Amino acid sequence: MARKKVGFWYRLAVVVLKPPMLAVSRRDWRHTERLPAAGGIVVVANHLSHLDPLVMAHFLWDNGRPPRVLAKSSVFDWPVAGRVIRGAGQIPVHRETATAGSALRDAVAAVRAGEAVVVYPEGTITRDPRLWPMRGKTGAARIALTTGCPVLPLGMWGPQFVVPPYRPRVRLVPRRTVHVSLGPPVDLSDLMGRDQTAEVLDAATDRIMAALVAQIAELRGEPPPAALLDPVAAGIPLSGNPHVHYEEYDERRRTR
Repeated sequence: MARKKVGFWYRLAVVVLKPPMLAVSRRDWRHTERLPAAGGIVVVANHLSHLDPLVMAHFLWDNGRPPRVLAKSSVFDWPVAGRVIRGAGQIPVHRETATAGSALRDAVAAVRAGEAVVVYPEGTITRDPRLWPMRGKTGAARIALTTGCPVLPLGMWGPQFVVPPYRPRVRLVPRRTVHVSLGPPVDLSDLMGRDQTAEVLDAATDRIMAALVAQIAELRGEPPPAALLDPVAAGIPLSGNPHVHYEEYDERRRTR
């Protein structure tokens, strides 16, 4: 597939990051034919490792769609890497601030300009002990319903074996396979053109998350949980290492 011009910083990131990705992992790319060659799209991905953004970007870049990723604003402040991220045109999300809506505005503009915008609907690395996705936020649904663009679920499995979540270590041996499966567009046709009420946004988000979970279940070869974890309802903090809270969470779940 042909790629649109992405600029110096984007190409620098590819030159610097792609060789290490090839060195530390094998690729299992599935259903690449489902990725539109052109036109604005939203790609929703699960989040189970700090390596996920590189795996996702590798998949989309290899298939001709340089991603524009919604990422927490703090990564834009990192030395050197933050400059590259900003220069590559990624979209900062200022969580719980007065400017939080700017990310949605910028994402909508990018989709309307024909770009591939990536959203992590969970908002953070999953807190689920078995690494299934958590309940999704409504950002991807808002972008899709505002622009009418396709939403494609991108499931990943394997990055957590290279960079385990919430643990400061990297496993380079043995060389692991990272699996990525792209699903067909999520059908939101009956919700298009309606007021974006909480009910409509929740319905769209539930469909998006169900489609994403289906791709992950295919990769894992096992059935998903009956319900996705809601960390707020379960009392699991959204920051810090969640593993210290799992024993308490499991005890509450067993007594329900």
